[in-house]
Amino acid sequence: MDALERLKSRLGQIEEKLGVHFDNQEFLILSLVHRSFINEYRKKGLEHNERLEFLGDSVLGLIVADYLYHRLPDYPEGQLSQLRSRLVDANACAQYLQKLGMAEFLLLGRGEQMTEGRTKPSILADAFEALLGALYLDRGLASTRAFLLMHFESEFEAAIGSPLRNYKAELQDLSQKQFQKPPDYKVVEESGPDHAKIFHVMVFIDGQEAGLGVGASKKEAEQRAAFDALSRRSL
Repeated sequence: MDALERLKSRLGQIEEKLGVHFDNQEFLILSLVHRSFINEYRKKGLEHNERLEFLGDSVLGLIVADYLYHRLPDYPEGQLSQLRSRLVDANACAQYLQKLGMAEFLLLGRGEQMTEGRTKPSILADAFEALLGALYLDRGLASTRAFLLMHFESEFEAAIGSPLRNYKAELQDLSQKQFQKPPDYKVVEESGPDHAKIFHVMVFIDGQEAGLGVGASKKEAEQRAAFDALSRRSL
C-alpha cells in the first residue's frame, strides 16, 4: 500500500481526531498533501494543498477577527490587530496542527521526511490553514468557526488574558430581560461514532433561530450556540 492509499484508509481515524465528518473527503485528503509529495511522486490528478492554504488563511483571519471584535468591544483597532496577528501567525498555526495531532498524516516527499518536515513550523502552519480551507469548502463558515472554537478557544482566551466566559448565562440573562423567557436549545444533528459523538445544537430565542454550535458534548455545543447567538445579534 502506497502513502496515498494508506492515508485514504485512515480518513475515519483523522475525522475522529478532528471531531468533524467531511461530506467530500477529497478536500480533507488535499489539505494533507505537501508540494514535495507531488513533486516526487507525481500522482496523476492529485494536487498539493497550497490553494487550500491560501483560502484557509483568509478564513482563519476572518473568524479570529470576528471573535475578537465581539469578545472585546472596548478594544481599539490597534490592539485587536495585535491580538489577531498573534493568533494567526505561523507559529500559532503550527501549534494548532500539533494539538490536533495531524502532523503524522501529512504526505511529504522523501526529502522532507529525511529533514524532519513533520516538525517544520512552516509546513505545519500551511497544512493547518489548508485544513481550514478544506473544512470551509465542505461545511461552510459557521461549521469552520465552531470547529476552531471547539478546539482552540482556550488558546484565544489565553492570548486575551481572561478566563472563558459563560456564554449560556449571558444569553439567558439577555433573553430573560427582553422576552421574559430563557433560550431554548435543541440538538439538530449528531455525527461520529458512539464513543466520539459530535453534537450540533441550535438555540432559539423567542421561537426564532438565533445561533448554531458544534461540540464534543451537548454542554459544549450549547456554549458554542450561545456564543454564536451573541455574535449574530443584539438582543
